[in-house]
Amino acid sequence: MMLATIMTLGAMAQTTANDVLSVARKANDYFMAKYADPTLPTNVKKVRPSNLWTRAVYYEGLMALQQIDPQQRYIDYAMTWADFHKWSPRNGMNTCDADDQCCGQTYIELLPYSNKDKEEQIRNIRENLDYQMHTANKKNQSLYGWWTWIDAIQMAMPLYVQMYKETGYKKYLDHGMKMYRWSRNECGGGLFNVKDGLWWRDADYVPPYKEPDGKDCYWSRGNGWVYAALVRCMNLLPEKSKEYKELKKDFLLMSEGLRKCQREDGFWNPSLVSTNYEMPETSGTALFLYGMAWGIQKGYLKAKVYSSVCDKAWTAMVRDAVHQDGFLGWMQGTGKDPSAGQPLSYTKVPDFEDYGTGCFLLGATEYFKLLQKNNVK
Repeated sequence: MMLATIMTLGAMAQTTANDVLSVARKANDYFMAKYADPTLPTNVKKVRPSNLWTRAVYYEGLMALQQIDPQQRYIDYAMTWADFHKWSPRNGMNTCDADDQCCGQTYIELLPYSNKDKEEQIRNIRENLDYQMHTANKKNQSLYGWWTWIDAIQMAMPLYVQMYKETGYKKYLDHGMKMYRWSRNECGGGLFNVKDGLWWRDADYVPPYKEPDGKDCYWSRGNGWVYAALVRCMNLLPEKSKEYKELKKDFLLMSEGLRKCQREDGFWNPSLVSTNYEMPETSGTALFLYGMAWGIQKGYLKAKVYSSVCDKAWTAMVRDAVHQDGFLGWMQGTGKDPSAGQPLSYTKVPDFEDYGTGCFLLGATEYFKLLQKNNVK
């Protein structure tokens, strides 16, 4: 009788897809209420337009939420933002900064909801990519050497793949892949450590750089950016294409590397394999959940191995990071390494709340799909 009761309680405690959706809505509602006017600039130390990268990542999460929870208010909120910025990159059409280009990903995702001419809507983003494709980075004298930090792979690589899919011109895919390979294999001697399946954030962190405990510095969210970018690109490519297979290989290497360094409580540390700044961190954890839940659904990751990793990650975030009002704790602020925004805590408000919410929504929506696919409703 006692065993049966324990089993029943365990079944009752199982997270359902609807549970996940409820939490995702709460986190998003908190954000939309706090930042009700999407056209207002941010003002953290200085004023920045609201199509900067931090806000652009939020909209990636919102568009993912729209897939599983279609609501006109989500589209209205995003469309107001896109229209206000004239569907243009931050800092104009001659920027080569991936952070300025990130907003274009949502502009393209909004095309099905717009009644305007598609070619006109993407004209500014396309002009910007065309400019970059003919402009070398003067610092490294490389036409492909713009993504010198791994965050940039998430900010801009999916946009190149989107433009390829929208226009049919393979030059966008080819150029995006060449920039990816440059970051992976050439920048700082190569930012991807195939042996560990993890990325150094930029050339400053490639060995001999070490954390105080002698371990390599693999920044959690930086690796999350790459991991998410691989998924977002593969979602747009034919599975039999050579580009898809190339990205899938790196995705599998990363999945194994990330699985090995998950904390016992379900989170990942800000520094993935080091004890330096050993604590929960929500943004990286959410992005890893996003990729792993996707990989299980595709059959690329073994469910018997990775499902528990996903379950632990989601449980940890809901238990230790999500507040009753939808605020997300243990969220690392902007920066480039594990030291950024320290110390983290359950109650500390990061300098920017937007990208963290976007990361959380990406992870939540993909985990929702996984549970729904497994009929855990």
